[in-house]
Amino acid sequence: MHGRYGVRVSTPIFRLVCQPSALDDAPEGWATDMLTDGEVTLLIDDGGTDAINSAAHQLGALTVAVMRREASAEAQEATVREHAASLPLIWVAPEFTESARKWAHDRGPMTLLVDTAAPLTEEERGRLTRFVSILGRQTD
Repeated sequence: MHGRYGVRVSTPIFRLVCQPSALDDAPEGWATDMLTDGEVTLLIDDGGTDAINSAAHQLGALTVAVMRREASAEAQEATVREHAASLPLIWVAPEFTESARKWAHDRGPMTLLVDTAAPLTEEERGRLTRFVSILGRQTD
């Protein structure tokens, strides 16, 4: 999707799916640096378009992808799974079903599930950074 400053990443090495609020409170530049080789898709949350706009600014992106909202948690998880396709995935959500956890464990590409309804903590941001670093080493 989009890397630094809204530039399209031609071959992303991973996908990040999260609500815009997950990126709140991150140090300046953290999300942009982490997503240089990945693509982000935002899930609509209670903040609506204002939250999406704020996240786009934080990412330094002119445009961002937004995932459609589904009628149930199970349907939303199925949409995220389909979107992940064959790429490694970082998925941040308030909670995951056992089905989603099993899918993440069993799928071939690396998958990181992060349970949080609030902005990512420093520890969680560290987990994402390490995950992306491992992926980068695998593609070198």
